[in-house]
Amino acid sequence: MSRKLIFRLAAFTLVGFSGIGYLVIANFMDKNLLTLLEGNFSWFSQVCIGSLYGILIALIGWKIIELPILESTKTFFTNLIVPLRLSLTEIIYISFCAGVGEEILFRGAIQPFLGILLTAVFFVAIHGYLNPSNWRISIYGVFMTLAIVGIGFMTDYFGLLSSIVAHMMIDIILLYKLGFVKNLANNQEEI
Repeated sequence: MSRKLIFRLAAFTLVGFSGIGYLVIANFMDKNLLTLLEGNFSWFSQVCIGSLYGILIALIGWKIIELPILESTKTFFTNLIVPLRLSLTEIIYISFCAGVGEEILFRGAIQPFLGILLTAVFFVAIHGYLNPSNWRISIYGVFMTLAIVGIGFMTDYFGLLSSIVAHMMIDIILLYKLGFVKNLANNQEEI
């Protein structure tokens, strides 16, 4: 996958998914997008809660990926990320696009109709983490499903902004770690 394609997909996720989510919310729900974003807590509280949850989930997820039994899964992910040679700014951009676009669509527009659990399973499955032909990646997928269930509850209890921030933090940390670990290993081989 090329860098250009990754950035186009990120932009499509931000604009396309947000747009679809907005249309569903505006036409089929009794709340508007701004009300969902505002939720029940201040924006500052939601950013703090989302950041803490996202950091915690990312660090636990990383520990799971580092388990010896999941070495092939970690290798699969690093082989996807490393060739892109993403800078931290690019990782933040991609994570922002995914966090905003996917959360508006899945937690804001789909979750009210399918419920938290079914939306979480659907979300993780379309990312390829629940794969019957690869039980190792499915171990990570089960963890991510539980994490996304937590994000679903955050949306309902705190507000959609907390979910967007949590999603962004998870992506930023995991994308950075996947790229950094492989690059560190390559640098050690050169020494």
